[in-house]
Amino acid sequence: MFLIGGPCVIESPTHPLKIARRLKDITDELGIPFIFKASYDKANRSSIGSFRGVGMERGLDILANVKAKLGVPILTDVHETSHVEPAAKVADVLQIPAFLCRQTDLVLEAARSGRAVNIKKGQFMAPWDMKGVMEKAATTGNPNLMVTERGASFGYNTLVVDMRSFPVLRGFGYPVIFDITHSVQRPGGLGDRSGGEAHFIDTLGPAGVAAGVHGVFMETHEDPSRALSDGPNAYRLDRMKAFLTHLKKVHTLAAERR
Repeated sequence: MFLIGGPCVIESPTHPLKIARRLKDITDELGIPFIFKASYDKANRSSIGSFRGVGMERGLDILANVKAKLGVPILTDVHETSHVEPAAKVADVLQIPAFLCRQTDLVLEAARSGRAVNIKKGQFMAPWDMKGVMEKAATTGNPNLMVTERGASFGYNTLVVDMRSFPVLRGFGYPVIFDITHSVQRPGGLGDRSGGEAHFIDTLGPAGVAAGVHGVFMETHEDPSRALSDGPNAYRLDRMKAFLTHLKKVHTLAAERR
């Protein structure tokens, strides 16, 4: 089981390094492979006034610094085809946001970069519908693809995770990731911004791992109440070690049964 983790968005030049260093210490101790995640731009914010990030050029410089100092792989989102080439010079994994998973040109451009590509399942898609998305990416000849479950729209401002999704996604032949923290998000739930129910992370996380995933995705922050993006669904950094320890045990038991 591997971890993709970090803050939702780059908040300052020093904040990502602080989070990444702590996560690296934890995952090194637990023997969990770690990919650091942070976005230089969040293009799908609820409000025009929401913080989007520090921008691509500055953000990629900050991520390159994290990579150089800690030696950890980097994952970041790309929202437009023009972002792919510069992001691929720094990031080891390019991520297609859930809202953009049907954007053929973006998926193909990311896959052609030669970097690993993590494609998030859209909130509006059934798990079996992701087969076509993965097939698009595979036409480039890039075998380093991953697919992520992050919940499906369920009425207004609510997401639900169908645990049947994981064996369906595994059937495509690519590593499957459970985005635990976005699964408890309440999109637009606070009117001008998204809310979240972070207290359900402790329940959903082990359930998803038991259903059979290769990795987990978690946004974490030392003080979620002050996070500039996705704070209501972020997991507290000081609780990550205990939680990952539990998830690793569940993953081991689940693997023994398969």
